[in-house]
Amino acid sequence: MAKFSTEQKIQSVKEYLNGNDGVKTIARSIGVDHSVLLQWIKQYNLFGEDAFEKRYTSYPQQYKLDVLNYMNEQGTSIRETAAIFNIPSPSTLLKWKIAYESEGLDALQIKKEGRPFM
Repeated sequence: MAKFSTEQKIQSVKEYLNGNDGVKTIARSIGVDHSVLLQWIKQYNLFGEDAFEKRYTSYPQQYKLDVLNYMNEQGTSIRETAAIFNIPSPSTLLKWKIAYESEGLDALQIKKEGRPFM
């Protein structure tokens, strides 16, 4: 899937919100699945233009657990939960879920990446 700039995402969402075209038509014109555009729309409605700002962060263990608990208790999908918590990639949640289910709470711990310090 191609990467889209913040401006492209905002433009696509505004095009939909202005009633110019439907979700599937807009999604097809920019080359994404309509579910991706729907996620952008949810994020925009919840957080405005800030939803698309690039951020690189590591999430604390308790935050990950809270997000997973919310998803289980509310019955929201991975995409919906990612939009609600403004997590850029739903695959991040999927990784957390799989790790938690297979390895338990310790799997959600922040791990240092890279070579060990000498």
